[in-house]
Formats: sequence, structure tokens, C-alpha cells
Amino acid sequence: MQNTSAKILLFIFQLVLLAFSSTLNAHPPIDKDSRVCAPFRGGVVDPTIVSSMLQAKRDGVLYRIQTKKSEVGFCVDSGIGRVEAQFKDIKGGLALRRKIWGDESQMLVTVDANSISMEESFIRNMMTSEFFLHTYMYPKILFVSTGIHWLDHEKAILRGDLTMHGVTRPVTFEITMNMMKNRKPRKPSASNNGQNLADIIVIAKSFIHRSDFNMNKLDFMVSDEIELCMRIEASLFR
Repeated sequence: MQNTSAKILLFIFQLVLLAFSSTLNAHPPIDKDSRVCAPFRGGVVDPTIVSSMLQAKRDGVLYRIQTKKSEVGFCVDSGIGRVEAQFKDIKGGLALRRKIWGDESQMLVTVDANSISMEESFIRNMMTSEFFLHTYMYPKILFVSTGIHWLDHEKAILRGDLTMHGVTRPVTFEITMNMMKNRKPRKPSASNNGQNLADIIVIAKSFIHRSDFNMNKLDFMVSDEIELCMRIEASLFR
């Protein structure tokens, strides 16, 4: 009787293992291509843009932003003087489909609004509060490019949609892009902050009005005009 019970338990255990194995095989691990655009999935941006970026990866023309080496920041005049801040957590990429960045290229950037860094903590607290960025309600800042016009081989006008504080508005950046020529790829290490050397450096500047993004509190203390700055280092996604 005991032998029969043991055989039945063993049979049930084998069935469970078989079912578990089948579940694993039905869900293969996510490949590297699928993780490239993870911050922009789930309706964050138009799925066709995500597909276009993934195709750029397969075509060998996708440059991934180096988070630890890139900065997005802003400057604004206030009653206590010029206030400057930088955001440290930046993700995204650039799909460059021509030797010179053309109309079919794409730039996606997402910024963690809570990663803002400032010298004075009380000013940082004010900037993240409901008076300005309201990072608890709107933790992400998003830029999606819509077109570019080259002025020469380095300088261009970059247009796109900026989403901040729950509002999306068109913005225009003046940019300078430097291609780092004759740069040999190197594996990430402690000496380069765990990331590849940059193949592209993009410097961008724009002026916006915070009232356009429904940030119109404390007008008597803070200027409505804000200068936006980006310094993006990106490496070819290999």
C-alpha cells in the first residue's frame, strides 16, 4: 500500500515539473533589442517610434545615451539670483540613419524629475514641490523629436515635443553634434564609469516658458522664462 502511494506522489511530482518546464519554454527570455526601448514602451510614446528605434538597432545606427556622463539642466532667474539645476537620471537614444543626421532620424530622451541636483536643498525641495515640477504626480520628463534642420555639418535646429508637469508642448533646440572619429570601442570598466566611450556628443539649448506647462505659481519670485540645456554623450549600441 505504501509503495502504491509513493508511486502516485512521484507521478504527481513529475507532472508538476513537466508543467513548470512547459511554462518556461513558452516564455523565452527577453532579448537585448527589446530592452533598448523599455522606458518608452507601454504607451509612453507612439509604438511606431519604438519600432523605428528597434529597427535602427538592427541596422547598426542606434546610439544609446550614456546615463552617467550625460546631463539635462535648466537655468532660471529668481528673487535670490540665478538658479541652476541638473537632472542626473537620463535615458534614451538617437537613431541616426544618415552620415549627417537627417529627417528620418529620431531622438528619445526621458528624465527622472526626482534626480534633480542643486546646491541648496531648500530650493530643490521647492522645485520638486507642487509649486513647480510636482515630481510626486509627474515623475518623468519626456522629449520626442519631430524633425531637424541642419545649418552646417555640426550645428542644427532640433524640433520635438516636450512633456513636463503633465503637459506636452512643441520646443525647438539649437544643437551642436560632434562625431568622435577614430574612436575604438572599449568594454565598460571602472575607469569609464562602467560605460562605453562616447561616439557622439550632443549639446542642445532652448528657451521655454514655465507657464506653458501650467507651472505659473510664485510669479513674483521666479521668472517665467527658463533656459533648458542638454549635454548628451551616446555610444553606438553594439
